[in-house]
Amino acid sequence: MRKFCILRNTVKDPRGEFTRKVTEYLKKNERIVTVSDDGDDIPDDTDCVIVLGGDGTLLRAADKVVDRQIPLLGVNLGTLGYLAEVNRTMIIPALDKVMNNDFDIEKRMMIYGTIYHEGIKVCSGNALNDIVITRTGPPRILKFMNYVNSEFLNSYQADGIIISTPTGSTGYSLSAGGPIVSPQADLLILTPLAPHTINTRSIIFPKSDEIMVEIGPGRTPQPEAATVNFDGEGDHRVETGDRIVVKMSRKGTNIIKISNLSFLEVLRKKMNSN
Repeated sequence: MRKFCILRNTVKDPRGEFTRKVTEYLKKNERIVTVSDDGDDIPDDTDCVIVLGGDGTLLRAADKVVDRQIPLLGVNLGTLGYLAEVNRTMIIPALDKVMNNDFDIEKRMMIYGTIYHEGIKVCSGNALNDIVITRTGPPRILKFMNYVNSEFLNSYQADGIIISTPTGSTGYSLSAGGPIVSPQADLLILTPLAPHTINTRSIIFPKSDEIMVEIGPGRTPQPEAATVNFDGEGDHRVETGDRIVVKMSRKGTNIIKISNLSFLEVLRKKMNSN
């Protein structure tokens, strides 16, 4: 690989010192390097995006390159992450391996969501981790009507709904009581957020299924309001009667894997650190 773009998290590298270290090392090895703070100016001919920050920064990078399928190398500048496997002390050996094409690429499944208002498409997007529908405004529960392949499944009285990928199973879905799933799997996970019944659990669906969530009516004639975000971004407003359709995306995210550290080892270390 010869052409690199560094996407940095300015909060975790506020002075740009670590970014300069990576940039200078790559240039010393006769590589072409650009730096981006927001991901909007990643050159089209980039061979690799080096993401300096953490899992959240890598999710943002995945959205920026989804149409170009540029592989991502995650460098964690904080605590141990699930996506960003390289840490500060590993950076030079990791860069050597990338420059010498000594690495594997993991293809991570993404999901694609579309929001409909009165039957008309108003918004759509991809997500590597999850698509989350949550209440907005004063504290109250919402009713979510859930359908799978156009067939009614159930309804939840809850604060929200999380539809996640296996990659996202260790994120918000996990904190809501969802299962941990190997990132190599291809499936969808439907998890209620703070459900108001004690027997409500996550449901796992095959990648071929299409999940539709309709915002149900409230206790008053006034429309209920909620927001939808894709990997924590967006906050698209929806209301009673609106539908959110989620299915497996035709696109995926390419994650560069340097070490032989397995998902189980990362999981064990992460859990022992809490």
